[in-house]
Amino acid sequence: MIEKNLVIIGGGPAGLAAAKSAYDNGERDILILERENVLGGILNQCIHNGFGLHTFKEELTGPEYAKRYIDEVIKRGIEYKLETTVLKVSNDKVVTAVNESDGLMKIQAKAVIFACGCRERPRGGINVAGSRCAGIFSAGTAQKLINIDGYMPGKEVVILGSGDIGLIMARRMTFEGAKVKAVVELMPFSSGLNRNIVQCVKDFDIPLLFSHTVVDIKGEGRVSSVVIAEVDSKLQPIMSTAQEIPCDTLLLSIGLIPQNELAVGAQVSVSPITNGAVVDENMMTSVDGIFECGNVLHVHDLVDFVSKESEDAGKSAAEYIKSGKVVRDYVQVVGMDGVRYVVPQRISKTCALDKLQLKMRVGNVHKNVRLVVMAGDEEIYSKKKQIVTPGEMETVILNREQIEKVIKGEQMIVALKGE
Repeated sequence: MIEKNLVIIGGGPAGLAAAKSAYDNGERDILILERENVLGGILNQCIHNGFGLHTFKEELTGPEYAKRYIDEVIKRGIEYKLETTVLKVSNDKVVTAVNESDGLMKIQAKAVIFACGCRERPRGGINVAGSRCAGIFSAGTAQKLINIDGYMPGKEVVILGSGDIGLIMARRMTFEGAKVKAVVELMPFSSGLNRNIVQCVKDFDIPLLFSHTVVDIKGEGRVSSVVIAEVDSKLQPIMSTAQEIPCDTLLLSIGLIPQNELAVGAQVSVSPITNGAVVDENMMTSVDGIFECGNVLHVHDLVDFVSKESEDAGKSAAEYIKSGKVVRDYVQVVGMDGVRYVVPQRISKTCALDKLQLKMRVGNVHKNVRLVVMAGDEEIYSKKKQIVTPGEMETVILNREQIEKVIKGEQMIVALKGE
């Protein structure tokens, strides 16, 4: 049995930031386990710019952003193992992993940070009818094929879903000479950032069809066309509006799912809304000494926010290893009236933070509203918002005085109210 103070599962932006922060807060016995053959995670295939504006105050590509954190990890001499698959994590923090050089390993950790990221929802997750033909890719797979492997997925493309990856791939496919016939979105709004709607779709005159979906895929051997149709208020297809679009490729950008199988195996409580762990303000899960951060916790819109959250998790893990203190008395955090979820979902009554950051997403587009925080019956925070959308994460920062009011009660409510 190998013994380590801190094991971090995942060597992407979340795991790297957590490792750097844990080291800077005094922890030296750290091991990062990464299943790919390089550190950096998904950022390695995100060659577009737009990263780092918050963290580094400059615009970077994904690989450039990752390299900044990789350099920091290497400079600190933090140990990492590549091409290592974690098979299981027990609730007493025994990590079972395997790789070619070490074979099967069991690592007893004092603390574990899950930084496993998320995966794309596949075609089977939405039950689209039609042929099981070639030419159907998730948007992230197509991105890897072009940016890493040097293969062109297709020449005439329809994209289902307007998440950020789908929007970015509409532009990327256009750059590579493909014709993007349409981006089709089931909802009446996009789930991507507004800047990506403008820069990746509108700037290239690519049709963005809201309240539409793909109802059939046609093709023998390879996709030859897809049939799209409008949907009604219950998101059911209106078949009288169906139209066939000739294409050889369908890209799916239909949502991201946190990879929480290991956390579930460790008996960590998982939110049915985010599909990530239920955590407190220190990013600790329901299992003592197990922390979670990044897209495995909840899907972020900017990697800069992933890094900040993961630095908080790394610091908290280092402090837990030193003190072993565990809190079991919490104030529950609840999203209501348009707020779909809030992270963290609970605040310890001994919370000593000077500032508490709450991250949340709304379930629909709302205009001219107030984002409010209630401690019991008292409104302790209010901010006017001209518009809030599901594609952009909202953030609230509470000061110490506001935190004191929260931890005196049993529940904190975050909600939208009309002006």
